[in-house]
Amino acid sequence: MHFAIISKVLGVLLMMFSLTLLIPIPVSLWFHDDNYMTFLLAFGITFAAGMALWLPVRFSKADLRTRDGFLVTALFWTVLSSFGSLPFLLSRGLSLSFTDAIFEAVSGITTTGATVISGLDQLPHSILYYRHQLQWFGGIGIIVIAVAILPMLGIGGMQLYRAESPGPVKDNKLTPRITETAKALFAIYLVLTIACGLAYKLAGMSWYEAVCHAFSTVSNGGFSTHDSSIRYFDSSLILWICSIFMLISGANYALHFFVWRERSLRYYFADAEFRFYFSWITIGGLVTVGYLLATSTYDTRDAIFIGFFNLASTLSTAGFASDFVHWPSFLPFALFTLAFLGGCASSTGGGIKMVRVLLLYKQGVREIHRLIHPNAVIPIKIGKIHVSDSVVQAVWGFFAMYVVMYILMFMLLMASGLDLITAFSAVGACITNLGPGMGQVASNYGSINDAAKWILCFAMLLGRLEVFTLLVLFTPMFWRR
Repeated sequence: MHFAIISKVLGVLLMMFSLTLLIPIPVSLWFHDDNYMTFLLAFGITFAAGMALWLPVRFSKADLRTRDGFLVTALFWTVLSSFGSLPFLLSRGLSLSFTDAIFEAVSGITTTGATVISGLDQLPHSILYYRHQLQWFGGIGIIVIAVAILPMLGIGGMQLYRAESPGPVKDNKLTPRITETAKALFAIYLVLTIACGLAYKLAGMSWYEAVCHAFSTVSNGGFSTHDSSIRYFDSSLILWICSIFMLISGANYALHFFVWRERSLRYYFADAEFRFYFSWITIGGLVTVGYLLATSTYDTRDAIFIGFFNLASTLSTAGFASDFVHWPSFLPFALFTLAFLGGCASSTGGGIKMVRVLLLYKQGVREIHRLIHPNAVIPIKIGKIHVSDSVVQAVWGFFAMYVVMYILMFMLLMASGLDLITAFSAVGACITNLGPGMGQVASNYGSINDAAKWILCFAMLLGRLEVFTLLVLFTPMFWRR
């Protein structure tokens, strides 16, 4: 383990992150909310900590190994959340405890969107902006952005990119060099954010609200500047814009890259994962809207607009505050379950990811066929690509650990004093990076106990790092030489 290089990378990345703490200062000055000193102080502390990590080892040079990449990834998300909580702790207008500040920062940077803060409409504009900024940087992945500058330090970046995106597609690169890959992903992410912000502005939002909501929409984070979230604007057009950009951001960014490069939409529907994703959007939308109409929950117009918005919000795991928890019969649980499917691989969506769900389904079908024809050789394909048994086994391993960790954290929350519905939905909402749950956490996590909040912070990080990247650090084999 190259601890000197790890310290060097963490120091540089932390100093980079400290610069983002200066961005809300103009917002504070523009709206006269007197929080500019909060961000200056947070910047100074964060930059000093990064300098302290980097300065003693600044001349160290070595290639990062795979184990180093996993450690840097997990440590940086943890460290980033810790220092990202400083504005919440120091802000005028907030009186958050240390636990609540950490929870809000972890929720922001992992794009979960669960919040312990109420009374958003009265909060300082700079703090509200900062929450959305955290989600925007978390959406693209701080590590993926940072690999663009790692070659300047004499450090290869592919290990970090692989650690950030584990799974069947982890070895794919859009361009021959990982640096170019990171730049391409960031460019697409930025273009989508600008397009979303302009659409919100044209639909009637102010520039401030349009920027904030574009950040949380494209990142599939779900934070808002209002307690009633996106419904505050009472606009069907805004709901449609939000729904479309949530679903676009839930698709694989590699597909966006190829469509942009080749100027052809055929790449979307030539991709098996996207077709699977689109089928869930279609079927889920029809069931949701149809059941709302059948039960006369809304009139026809509202059933279409509100029903599809809630479907998009949960499937993409954006989790904008919505009404589905109050809907009749099975519908709240059905929509909540869709969050476990989540978005596509290499997207800003959370959940298990569509490609894994598709592989699990195909493997299940293959096992049924093997009962009928025990000696048959039945390959699994995603589109025209043959998937090796080792990849299928890895997906089953991921799913097994996902379920085990879910059950473990669910039992711990029950032991902490939460009721069954609250505990079940809180873990699900955090490990899928959805945000809002049911029961006590339908709109806010402020009322639950501190022990539960720390468990849920772990759940959010586990979901953001897709289980293995974090759990590997807890194995003795990882630390052996």
